[in-house]
Amino acid sequence: MTLEDTIRIDAPADVVWAVTEDIERWQEWTPTVTAARRLDGGPFGIGSRVRIKQPAQPESDWTVTEYVGGERFTWESSRRGLRMAASHRIWKDESGLFNTLRIEVSGVVAALFWPLLRVVIRRALETENRGLKARCEHPS
Repeated sequence: MTLEDTIRIDAPADVVWAVTEDIERWQEWTPTVTAARRLDGGPFGIGSRVRIKQPAQPESDWTVTEYVGGERFTWESSRRGLRMAASHRIWKDESGLFNTLRIEVSGVVAALFWPLLRVVIRRALETENRGLKARCEHPS
C-alpha cells in the first residue's frame, strides 16, 4: 500500500536538499517529528541509521537503503507486523522545483488497519511537505 504527496517549493534545490538531509533538525519545522537522532557518524548516505520519535508512536529506527545526493533517498523501518519504506525526492520540470514524499507500508498491521493508516499517513505526508516548503522558502 503506497501513498505519495508532492509540493512545489520556491527555493533553490541545494537549500531544499540541505534541509531534507539535516534530519536531526526536522522537529524544528514539522510537527510529524518530535525527535530525530543519527545513530552513526559520517556523511548521510546508504547505511545511515536514524532514530525517529513521532507523536503517538514508539521510537523507530530507519536505515537508508537508497541515496543519490541532492536528489533523493529512501529509508526503511520495521516493527512487528509492519514494514515501511519512505522516499524523499527533489525534482524539477519547466514549472519549478518539487518535493515528493512517498511511503510504502506492508505487513499484517498495514493490511488490518489500512483504512485508518491511510488517513493518518496522508495527513502526515501533507504536513511534512508543507513544513519543508515553509522552512525552505522562509528560513528565518
